[in-house]
Amino acid sequence: MLQKAELSGQADSENNLGGSSETMYYIGLDVHKKTISYCVKDAAGCVLQEGKIGSTRRELDLWVRTLPQPRMIAMEATIFTGWIYDHLVPHAEKVKVAHSLMLRAIAAAKKKNDRIDARKIADCLRCDLLPECHMASTAIRDRRRTLRYRNLVVKQMVQMKNRVSGLLMETGVSYNKRRLHKAGYFADLMAANEEINPCVRPLLKLSREQIERAHKLDYALVSSLERDPLLAERLRRLRTVPGVGPITALTWALEIGDFTRFRSIKQAISYCGLCGDENSSADKVMRMPLSRQRNKHIQRVLVEAAKLAPRESHELALIRERELQRGNPNRATLAVARKMVCYLLAVERGQRDFVPVEKFIRAAAA
Repeated sequence: MLQKAELSGQADSENNLGGSSETMYYIGLDVHKKTISYCVKDAAGCVLQEGKIGSTRRELDLWVRTLPQPRMIAMEATIFTGWIYDHLVPHAEKVKVAHSLMLRAIAAAKKKNDRIDARKIADCLRCDLLPECHMASTAIRDRRRTLRYRNLVVKQMVQMKNRVSGLLMETGVSYNKRRLHKAGYFADLMAANEEINPCVRPLLKLSREQIERAHKLDYALVSSLERDPLLAERLRRLRTVPGVGPITALTWALEIGDFTRFRSIKQAISYCGLCGDENSSADKVMRMPLSRQRNKHIQRVLVEAAKLAPRESHELALIRERELQRGNPNRATLAVARKMVCYLLAVERGQRDFVPVEKFIRAAAA
């Protein structure tokens, strides 16, 4: 019926294609780099359309004109999902993105191909069983991409620093470890140290040039994000929390995004990867190590910040000391990191600067 309407030209590009305006159509997409498999189902689960299109904006525009309305679209979270999601949002009642790991648990099957995957995503959407994941706004995702690129730059810079140290150690050159990567000391070392092998000098110079370029790029990327009007005030408030510097504040703001999606502090702690898995059955309860279902970027930054935060906050120092008495320094760091999540979430919810307990008590007493 739908194909006949399309061929006869009776259906408009953004019309129902002959369907009732009250009928919702459910569309599942299996997204890949070059192709997108799709399946269109009605509320009863009947397949109305299915096929494959190219992963380009032009083909998506042509395909959307052939779809019935009103419609809901769902797809699995992949590296390609972001731009497809943004492109389809204006053309559907709702576009949802499914959590890959949870979707795999629901839709596991012996036989698997793109057509079946698209059908199962459509069925999960139709039956309201789709394990939906949070999709940050386009503005946040664009800035988060910049921050993650900065993380890559820093990682490569550290690798080059290690390579410089390795080259000097391989050739038996004595050097001051703490001052090696300072520009003045490195220049003096290259000029005055006769132990440096001539064949290593070009590699050392090239490595030093890359380190300096990475430093400049790191500074430029962080500065651009800090000056961004969308983030400036939020970053200022977050930096009032003890132990939170510019990178921690940026990572929290861009990786967390919309903080209102966390109904409780426990959910935020779980998202940050600061708690373990639980595997319980009957009367047996097993606590597992830190879960790998987490945001690894915010987890890494918070753990590093938690190692320094007790120096700036008496309350965090007490938490660390209490956990250290139990004999596990790693648990002490995690306890501090979890408390920092509480502080950060309180600042976000209250939309005001952090006030330490000591100052709050003195202000209340006055």
